[in-house]
Amino acid sequence: MERLVFIRFNPWKKSYKQPFGAARVNSLVRLSIEVIAQEIAAVTLVIHKDFEETTFIPMEKHEGDFYSYEYFLNQGPGLYYYHFEVELHIDGQRQKVLFGANQEGGEGQIQQLQSDVWDFQLTCYAQDDAAPQWYQEGIFYQIFPDRFYNANPSGVLNQRKKNSFVYGTLEDEPLYIKNEKGEILRWDFFGGNLKGIQAKIPYLKELGVTGLYLNPIFEAASNHRYDTADFLAIDPMLGTEADFIALVESLHRNDMRIILDGVFSHVGQNSRYFNVDGRYGDDQGAYRNIRSPYYSWFQFINYPETYRSWWGIADLPTIDKTNRSFQTFIYGGEDSVISKWTRLGADGWRLDVADELPEEFIRGIRENLNQFSDKVLIGEVWEDASNKISYKERRNYILGNQLHGVMNYPLREGVIALLTSQASPEKIARSFTRLYENYPKDIFFNNFNNIGTHDTERIFSVLGEQIKKMDLAIGLLFLFPGVPCIYYGDEVGLTGGKDPENRKFYPWNREDRTIYDLYKKWITIRQTTPTVIDGELAFFYTDQLFGLLRYQQDQYVALVLNPTSIPCLVSETLTFLTEENKVTNEIGQRLANQTIAENSYFLLSSQS
Repeated sequence: MERLVFIRFNPWKKSYKQPFGAARVNSLVRLSIEVIAQEIAAVTLVIHKDFEETTFIPMEKHEGDFYSYEYFLNQGPGLYYYHFEVELHIDGQRQKVLFGANQEGGEGQIQQLQSDVWDFQLTCYAQDDAAPQWYQEGIFYQIFPDRFYNANPSGVLNQRKKNSFVYGTLEDEPLYIKNEKGEILRWDFFGGNLKGIQAKIPYLKELGVTGLYLNPIFEAASNHRYDTADFLAIDPMLGTEADFIALVESLHRNDMRIILDGVFSHVGQNSRYFNVDGRYGDDQGAYRNIRSPYYSWFQFINYPETYRSWWGIADLPTIDKTNRSFQTFIYGGEDSVISKWTRLGADGWRLDVADELPEEFIRGIRENLNQFSDKVLIGEVWEDASNKISYKERRNYILGNQLHGVMNYPLREGVIALLTSQASPEKIARSFTRLYENYPKDIFFNNFNNIGTHDTERIFSVLGEQIKKMDLAIGLLFLFPGVPCIYYGDEVGLTGGKDPENRKFYPWNREDRTIYDLYKKWITIRQTTPTVIDGELAFFYTDQLFGLLRYQQDQYVALVLNPTSIPCLVSETLTFLTEENKVTNEIGQRLANQTIAENSYFLLSSQS
């Protein structure tokens, strides 16, 4: 069959699809498929909105061998899926050829069986959703508060917690003490606090940081504080509400911002809301009193001992996020959690496990923040957020007036796969382009980019503590669209595997200055190259090289990586996955016959 018909459709090229990528609701998308065959009976666009009925639309022949249709996105925001059917007259019989997506993205492929067809995805969003300028232009720094700095005289700890232990020195390796069931018996602390963060603002500013993202700072039993005990109180080990206000004011005086971690899916079992151990009173909390105002927040199976908990962890009772009382408490009033801390100066929020929050809940938080000026809302999502299904529901949180952006873990995954030879440059370029295609442009450029967080192994360890590879990883972090975020200590070579090894104390006075200088270099490049903030994007590759291009009209910067262990001569034509233009042609000419050393890069700029 393939010998009798030639079909081509590539949604990454404007001759086949306009506009590129996601499209706004009530706009037109032009789809054009190229079909060459002797006798073509019909070419049909087969399209449906997510979970709705399929529509079969005849396509009209236009210039050359192209069949086109302008599809009107008038069924509301969401995902639309489509492929093509081509009917041919062959030996007096009508035969159908199916043409659908390639799993790697880009150029599609012919299929004979309906069951083998992959649909192309078209994301339709409700509205443009640009984040505040301070955020878009920002360079963020993630701090795990207990592990950063203690500014108290002689390192005295604030308000030590009962049944916990404190490390003997700040160089100690983090360690969990667990029972036979794997449950943590005593939480461990180094004693970092809010005053410590404030004291290190000069260091952060010198590095080039313009904003902080703090892991939870509210009262809790653990060192990570994702087991909230009181949403309206600062954890005493970190300091006081006055300390928080002083930190925020100091940050703002230094033109720096702060994003807080909102953990609203669950609480700690010993919180004032659940209160298993009775620390908040013998008859207080849902566990101890069915008349508690918090009782309806939880889902008891056999009261009080059996209840729904986060991932089955009894220490973390799950909250019913559809409960009106809880919604009002978190975001629904002037005295709500979001309102209080935002009024006190928080510039934005990062929502923990956003997949587990109903869309009405996320929308409610966003509506609260919209009452303030220039606030940002980011969600923790680990996968492609455009097509994520969670609890059997498609998530629409990036389609308008919910999340400004998400944590870009696919970037980290791609960087690691590229630099550890787990995937070819072509495969990584395609995976990044597919993500770019699927996201509304504002969301893609609002993403909170990382190559490491408190939930991942340290990037320096993953890369085998190879300085050259670390240089390449940092370069990708700072030139990729979105907002870069440095995990504390990565900039000075902290190592570590999975939790708790990735949560060491910051190595003050023992920093790796070589890696610090690499971060400083790439931060300076970002700060002095406007096209890196909002320039257009293209990925390109050869068999050995990976390239990222940012450009605006004739201004551009291109990063070409050689992640292999041998020097590479640019002797073959660069493959650009999206539309080629004057800039891409110039880059191809300038790179021709350049030799890029092993585990190194070449940086091209229109200014050089």
